Amino acid sequence: MSQEFQVDLRTAGQMGSPESIESIDLNAAYGECRAIARREAKNFYYSFVALPKAKSDAICAIYAFMRQADDLADDESLSIDERRVRLDAWMSAWRAVSAGGATNDAVFVAVRDAVGRFQIPLTLLDELVAGVTMDLDAARGDEPDTYATFDDLYRYCYLVASVVGLVCIRIFGYSDPRAEKLAEETGIAFQLTNILRDVKEDAERNRVYLPVGGLASHGLTVDGVIHRAAGARPTANERALLKEMGRRAEAYYVSAEKLMPLIDKESRPALWVLVTIYHALLKRIERADYDVFSRRASVPTVEKLGILFVGMARMMWVRVAG
Repeated sequence: MSQEFQVDLRTAGQMGSPESIESIDLNAAYGECRAIARREAKNFYYSFVALPKAKSDAICAIYAFMRQADDLADDESLSIDERRVRLDAWMSAWRAVSAGGATNDAVFVAVRDAVGRFQIPLTLLDELVAGVTMDLDAARGDEPDTYATFDDLYRYCYLVASVVGLVCIRIFGYSDPRAEKLAEETGIAFQLTNILRDVKEDAERNRVYLPVGGLASHGLTVDGVIHRAAGARPTANERALLKEMGRRAEAYYVSAEKLMPLIDKESRPALWVLVTIYHALLKRIERADYDVFSRRASVPTVEKLGILFVGMARMMWVRVAG
């Protein structure tokens, strides 16, 4: 993240004079959100560009909102308590803006417009931030952040990923209420994929998202994950646990396929791009026999661009057919 954006975050949500909100052009506000998404979103941004502009703008605004919250929570130059104070102040500023208050924060301007335009419940944004604060709340001095059971991990995944899906489908458009549970489970698939990819990096930050109960059932410990030899390939027991998590993720990707026909036709190509990229990442982890320690799994840019090309072609076909 650029130093300029870090500085902006320290005053994010700053309230301005009654005229200040008028001084921020809405198109410029959305443009700033798009710049943040383009710089930071990686897998997500490829799907954003396969949406009609109004929907793409709204998704970028929501992403920028999430990015601000994440960066405030993850600023390791500050103590946990300082991060909580700044995040609480930022959230209070957002609530004031969402209620009609003035602001000089472009992200808040864009998000407030997107919330009104696509009827996004404010409770979902509250849950997004609750997910961000879970890691702060779980911090216990030098003790690692852990989740006892898969049910506990599911709650975390719901807040940090499924809620994003529930926001996105309101922007995508849907009428069948079954879409909501399917969007929730699609978010779980994405987050489990992230967790598998990031086991090594999370352990270096004193975080183990593999459930403690699952570790124990495979003869493993939290301490063993955190202090394993650098670059060592996974043991048979580690592979077995990671494979179990992979199978759970695969089961939730079935929900993503079921969700596809339930959202508006013009939004399906974007969802297809996002699901295809994330599923490709899981497939790469599987093909590496779950060795997420010696090399970090990723989908090459050229493959992502190929997926995006197909998504854009699908979008153009929908428009022509419509």
